[in-house]
Amino acid sequence: MEVSSDYAVQMHGITKMFGSFCALNNVHLDVKKGTIHAILGENGAGKSTLMNVLYGLYQADAGEIFLNGEKVNIKNPNIAIEHGIGMVHQHFMLVENFTVTQNIILGNEVTNRFGLLNMKKAREEILEIVRKYGLEVDPDAKIEDISVGMQQRVEILKALYRGVDLLILDEPTAVLTPQEIDDLIQIMHNLISDGKTIIIITHKLKEIKASADVCTIIRRGEYVDTVPVADVDEEELATKMVGHAVQLVVEKTPAKPGDVVFEIDNLTVKDERKLDAVKNLSLKVRKGEIVGIAGIDGNGQKELVEAITNLTKAESGTIKINGVEIQNTTPHNVIDHKISTIHEDRQKRGLVLPFTVAENMVIEKYRERPYSKGGMLNSSEILAFTKGLIKEYDIRPENCENQAARGLSGGNQQKVIIAREISNEPDLLIAVQPTRGLDVGAIEYVHKTLIRERDKGRAILLISLELDEVMNVADTIAVIYAGSIVSTFKQGEVDENTVGLLMAGGKINENVG
Repeated sequence: MEVSSDYAVQMHGITKMFGSFCALNNVHLDVKKGTIHAILGENGAGKSTLMNVLYGLYQADAGEIFLNGEKVNIKNPNIAIEHGIGMVHQHFMLVENFTVTQNIILGNEVTNRFGLLNMKKAREEILEIVRKYGLEVDPDAKIEDISVGMQQRVEILKALYRGVDLLILDEPTAVLTPQEIDDLIQIMHNLISDGKTIIIITHKLKEIKASADVCTIIRRGEYVDTVPVADVDEEELATKMVGHAVQLVVEKTPAKPGDVVFEIDNLTVKDERKLDAVKNLSLKVRKGEIVGIAGIDGNGQKELVEAITNLTKAESGTIKINGVEIQNTTPHNVIDHKISTIHEDRQKRGLVLPFTVAENMVIEKYRERPYSKGGMLNSSEILAFTKGLIKEYDIRPENCENQAARGLSGGNQQKVIIAREISNEPDLLIAVQPTRGLDVGAIEYVHKTLIRERDKGRAILLISLELDEVMNVADTIAVIYAGSIVSTFKQGEVDENTVGLLMAGGKINENVG
């Protein structure tokens, strides 16, 4: 395509190598001004790498970048910002004990004629941007006290405060609730109405259909196609992304629950502010059953998981696995009692990022044979085990067993955790946001894996903010609100609207469910 000033950005023939690994091979991207342009691809396809080249975090080995029809050389993010490019990364870059205002102006401070910070003026400028684009957030709140959705707004405000015209959003909905996703899409449209251009990196087909004008698909580092979003359905996008047809809703046979494996009775857990986050909660999970907890973020899910895994103390109540109480013991005791956990935050709780993929794969069992003998690690067994899981779970790049976990894409980090936890062959598998950050092909694989494990007789507790996921995968749906289970349904007994109403604290007629 010819270079034109009608395009906010054009990237032609972009190639990027990491050693012998080709992350991008002759990729093209043309983004028209005033549009929302989605970049779709599987985990590890090269989406974030392409945008990191545009933002100056990486330098391409070949190819050209044009902004508004003019060729540019973006050597670092400061140059990108000077050219009006801003990027909100998948994992936010905020100082948690600073206020919203302090984070937004950091590195771009407003001073008076004496060189002192003018916080009043900065605050007024931020509030003006907030009002203009509907980015409602308290400028005086500390980052550690606001939700993930609000933190994302702060990141967007940071970019707008610096006067960007082109905003890159990397997996912006990966950690948002359904309501926050709707709010973000509205904010994006507000920005477009003001003449901004947005590039959204994602693999969520529903959100592409709801927000984007055009979509470019990348597969394994290579350009596949660019299509008007209105002209394709979700199934077509999924097929282009993965290279074959994908089941968006995984088929399964009815569950055949056995004995109770896991039981919580009248559990109460306090949060960091010493308030009851979990209140007299009771729950049972049986062999061969997936129990899904549906709820809006912040209704006690985090504290519930931390109490089960003994990362925090329970105030009262019992937690039993196979009839044995495990509350208020140790995380190691939980693992010893054959409970495996896919934690929500893969980087803080799921992985030791500087460790290799192989080291992370055996981190819960490296003391056992055949992974160690006489106090010495058996490297050949560890590597063989890891290579098998990399192949089985399609973790990319291949042969990454000796690579640091921090070097993998977010979705592939998630696959490492899922592979490790399921390979432990637990009696209870706790899956918290197990498909967060995964593409549709990987989501299909994870859902099939959960159902396969259920059919082996495994008890599975699924905690997800994705209501579609709970409704499709769970055999029993438990709705959590304000720290308590307010209703429980068998799959097929209830619709999404009713569950959504209960999640928001609403009431339903007694004869429903």
